[in-house]
Amino acid sequence: MSDSEKQTMATKVVDKMYNNDPFSQWLGIERVKDGAGDSVLRMTVRKEMLNGFAIAHGGITYSLADSALAFASNGYGQMAVSVETSISHTAQVKEGDALTTSVREVSLTRKIGVYYIDIHNQNQELVATFKGTVYRTGKDWFPE
Repeated sequence: MSDSEKQTMATKVVDKMYNNDPFSQWLGIERVKDGAGDSVLRMTVRKEMLNGFAIAHGGITYSLADSALAFASNGYGQMAVSVETSISHTAQVKEGDALTTSVREVSLTRKIGVYYIDIHNQNQELVATFKGTVYRTGKDWFPE
């Protein structure tokens, strides 16, 4: 598959996933880049995402990273589901912060993919780091 065909497939898969993902839509996720093994997402933290300490609930950064994991790992055109994930919160996230993901594919085999996802705020400060492992089902998103 050529690079342009890979890009087309990734965008087609992520379109299908995102359009059927009301939670990612509620988060206000903007897709900056779709790719096979890659995903750049951006979102702005809103008041209803804050916890009792007036900082973003940990589930917000977790969910953003989880969406990046899903989009990146499925971007190859083969269905992949997470089997293990973890997150470390390294700085407070406040209302109005603009968060952006960066994905690094650490390992990819026929059945398993491992990804590291960093989340930075608008000041390029690292606010969370996420590790995700996916199981690649072998099923194609668009069998033809």
